[in-house]
Amino acid sequence: MISLHSALLATIAVVSQLAGALSLDVQNPDSIRSAARTLAYGLMSFYENNQTTTPPEEVGTLEEPLYWWEGGAVWGGMVDYWAYTGDTSYVETTQQALLAQIGPDRNYMPPAYYDSLGNDDQAFWAIAALAAAEYGFPVPAEEPSTLWVDLAQAVFDSQAPRWDTSSCNGGLAWQIFDSNVNGMTYKNSISNGAFFQMAARLAYHTGNDTYVDWCEKVWDWMAGVNLIDDNYNVYDGTDIRANCTKINQVVFSYNPSTMLYGAALLYNHTESPTWQDRAQGLTTACANTFFSPYPNVTDIAYEWACEAHGTCNNDQYSFKAYLARWLAKSSAVAPFISDSVFTLLNASSIAAAQSCSGGESGQLCGQKWYVSGYDGNSGVGQQLSAMETVQSLLLLQGFARPLGMTPSISETIPAVKDDDTRNKSRAEVEQCADDDQTWPCQE
Repeated sequence: MISLHSALLATIAVVSQLAGALSLDVQNPDSIRSAARTLAYGLMSFYENNQTTTPPEEVGTLEEPLYWWEGGAVWGGMVDYWAYTGDTSYVETTQQALLAQIGPDRNYMPPAYYDSLGNDDQAFWAIAALAAAEYGFPVPAEEPSTLWVDLAQAVFDSQAPRWDTSSCNGGLAWQIFDSNVNGMTYKNSISNGAFFQMAARLAYHTGNDTYVDWCEKVWDWMAGVNLIDDNYNVYDGTDIRANCTKINQVVFSYNPSTMLYGAALLYNHTESPTWQDRAQGLTTACANTFFSPYPNVTDIAYEWACEAHGTCNNDQYSFKAYLARWLAKSSAVAPFISDSVFTLLNASSIAAAQSCSGGESGQLCGQKWYVSGYDGNSGVGQQLSAMETVQSLLLLQGFARPLGMTPSISETIPAVKDDDTRNKSRAEVEQCADDDQTWPCQE
């Protein structure tokens, strides 16, 4: 029987063929791995803060004007790159970066970055650590085997006491320290959404339903102040000086997609129809707002608030990375959204690959994927967005390392040639891990 995914693939162009563009056949896992490898190499070409002359506090961070948080975002993408492709080339670099910024309390609060440290910034590093824990990313020999989950839990434990009921009946402020005055009055969706996602991931992987209680609390608060509306649009934030009655209604793709992965995990963990409805609603909101910028370029991702107008900043150049990352991860745990996600990320991957013909290497990616080529605008965020979108196809098609893999399993994931893993249940995959078999499981 032909799968629905196969039928969907047959209805779209499957190969990026523009002259000079990155070659990508979305039906061929080896082609996807090759394209992802090229994109990862391009991304890592921007990383320079691991030289012998680099000050210790800068290891793992990106060059200015990029902010500290985006380093955590990049390393989270590189953990997924390893888990999806099996390429170990950047394992030691990623380990070094993730450990360099943990700070004295091992909770991703390095004093060198206190001046701009936000709850959302801290959370992006914790989210990278969570991915490392979930996929069994190698732990350095001198560290405890629970390193990655310990780091993520420490971040969550540092943020939970910041839940502020003194204004607006709850919510996390954008910033952490009172010295950042403006950020202390703004309660934004990404800080609260990332906290929500951390809680959902910890609930899913630890079985501790105290984290589910936190998820309910965050969702109810965000919906209560109208940061999430009835159509599952997720707005940017609100200000306590107006008692959170005025909403900044700009929408960025990383806000609903951050919430989506949390909701999808909670559906999987609880089998609650409420979380199913929320996951479906957020998926639809993402599809309606952040894809198909024009009638003749359907299903291609774009950043609605700024991309078409040419006003995106360095942060916003990277937002499509998290949109793709969390759509794909959500699809893996909430299969009822998989068909729509599959269509969106296939089309976006092809378009992204066609944008990757810039720079001296001829392989740097542009921002506007709907222009059928390189738009002259490259950088870390643009490269990360293309890499995450392309590599997500391996997860969607069943060729990625499964959640719950333990560190004892072989760290090299051989290329999957057949269709033998796509229909394995989570229980079968976990049994494979328990039996110390190399991924993919052998029959």
